[in-house]
Order: sequence, then structure tokens, then C-alpha cells
Amino acid sequence: MKNPFVSAMKAAKLMQKGRPMSAAFAMHGLLTTPAKPPKKAPTRKPAVKRTPKPSPPARPLPGSFIDGLFESKHGAIRYKLYTPTGSARRRMPIVVMLHGCSQSAGDFATGTGMNELADERGVIMLYPEQSRSANMARCWNWHRPGDQLRGKGEPALIAGLTRHAIALSRADPTRVYIAGISAGGVAAAIIGQAYPELFVAVGIHSALTRGDVSTVSGALAAMRGRSTSETPTGRTPRPRPTIVFHGDADTVVHPSNADGFRSLLERSAHGPLVSQSEQGTSAGGRAFTRTEHRDGKGDVMLENWTIHGSSHAWSGGARAGSYTDPAGPDASREMLRFFLARRRKPVRKAAP
Repeated sequence: MKNPFVSAMKAAKLMQKGRPMSAAFAMHGLLTTPAKPPKKAPTRKPAVKRTPKPSPPARPLPGSFIDGLFESKHGAIRYKLYTPTGSARRRMPIVVMLHGCSQSAGDFATGTGMNELADERGVIMLYPEQSRSANMARCWNWHRPGDQLRGKGEPALIAGLTRHAIALSRADPTRVYIAGISAGGVAAAIIGQAYPELFVAVGIHSALTRGDVSTVSGALAAMRGRSTSETPTGRTPRPRPTIVFHGDADTVVHPSNADGFRSLLERSAHGPLVSQSEQGTSAGGRAFTRTEHRDGKGDVMLENWTIHGSSHAWSGGARAGSYTDPAGPDASREMLRFFLARRRKPVRKAAP
């Protein structure tokens, strides 16, 4: 065991030789080096929790006929959406179908037989349904000024629903069409004209052009084929390519209203129209006259079918639906043929 006194004396001698006291005492165990404090772990900022983006809703399965509710600032509307059988990866065309007064979306789908044709042609079918709270007879309110213009009322609501259905079903936005019967036909004409960047072509059955109708009395007069002071004059915007069906025995909407679409086209066309007609008979025995109206470029802008002896009913429709004429030529098939021959050209971005 070391003598602390002797160790201290040796440390003093080392100091005399120039050694520092701390080194001298440390050499002989008289000075201990204090332990270094442990290093503090670096503080880390709490991780920011990132909220994952909501995944888009699942695309409806092929062969499904679903019910939905669409809500926007322009109102809420129920609808039915049919996705045809086949591959779920295709980007298919979509047709918006507007029913007539007192009809429902399901009834209209049954009567027109469009879902069966959708499987055959690979087309998505959208059926908006008017509510009784919006109209007691479930008519589209085409006669009201607030439901006739872009960005307002039912046109804005249907356009918003159409965009929703395109996104939901991954439809082809360059092949979007709209059709309807009676009040739904007038609404289709209004909406197709109000949103030309959305709808490529329009199908009209047993209906009329809106003109400048803004009252119930004016609407009733127009339906009966009576000219009113509200009939538009002068140059009008070029309408969408349109196919029209009308029975010449219609007592609800006078057959003369079918000529309104030709008059509308004549007032908007730049140059003369070339018209060509043909007559035929359907498999059910209905005679018909089909007339094509082409513009100066040779494009068919209007195809007009007059169904002889038919009333206010969907030509060639199924007996299970309301307001159908099974004996007539197949309006549903002809409309799809007319629609699918047309698509919107993609917009090319200008080079920088």
C-alpha cells in the first residue's frame, strides 16, 4: 500500500522539474480526472403526420346497374348508372338518357332497351331521375327561364352529374352524348346546346326545340304546334349534331315541332343545307321517312325520322316500359349508331 505522504513528496519533486501539478498528482493517484458528462441525445422534431389522399371511388363492376345520389350547389338528383358487360379497363362512351313526364329512370331504361344495346356496343348508360319535389309530374322544367341556361338550374345539375359519372365510370370524355323523350327531349336539346364542350351529339324523341318559351302557357302553345310571339328569329348558335324521332300521329307534342330542328339548323348554318330523304318500313310494319341534312362540308348535322302512324311513344321500345311503340323502327339502336360515329377531336396544346 502506497504511503500518501511519500507520494506527495515525489509529486512536489516533479513540480520542481517543470511538470504540471495536475500531471504529477495524477501520476501517483492523488488526482482523479472527473468523468465527462454523457452526451445528450439530439432532440428530434416530431414527425408531421401526412393525411393520405382519399382514393377515388371504385369503378362500377361490368354488368352492374347501380343507384346513386349526386349533390351540388345546383341541387341534388338521384340517378341510375349501367356499366356494360366486358372488360372493366376500357374507356367507353357514355349516353345520358332523360325520361319523360311521369316516368322513372328504371322505367325509361326498360322501355328503351338501352342497357341491352349497351352490352352489345360497349356504352355506359346514365339515367338521371327527376324528383316529385322538383316537379309533381316528374317533368323536367324546360319551360322555366331558370332551367334553360348554362350554369343554372337543371342544365347545370345534369352537366355536373354527367361529369361525376364520367369520373366514376372512367368513361371516354371525347364521346359523351345526351338524349331524351318529350320533356326530357326538350331538356336534352337545351343541355346539349348549353354545354357544347361536354356533349358531342343529341338525340330527341317526340319533343320540340325550346325557342324562347318562358311560361307554362307558352310551353303548351308550342307543344300544340301553335306559333307564338316567343318564336326565336335571326341567327342562332350552331346546334350539336342531332337525330330526331317523331310520330306523325302524336297528339301530345304536335309533329310539326320536328321541323323546328331543321329551322334552327338553317338559321345557324353558314351556307346552304343539302337534304336527302328515303322511305322504309320497320320489321313491325311501321312506315317511316328518314331525312339527312348535311352542311357545306358534307357532314350530317341533322337526321330526322318521321314514324308514320305512331303516337307519343318511343319507337321500337319494349312493351314492358311506358310510352313505347314496339312496331316502329328501333330508335335506340339508330341513336347509338348516330352517336358512336361522332367523337370530339382532342385539343392540341400550342407549342411553347
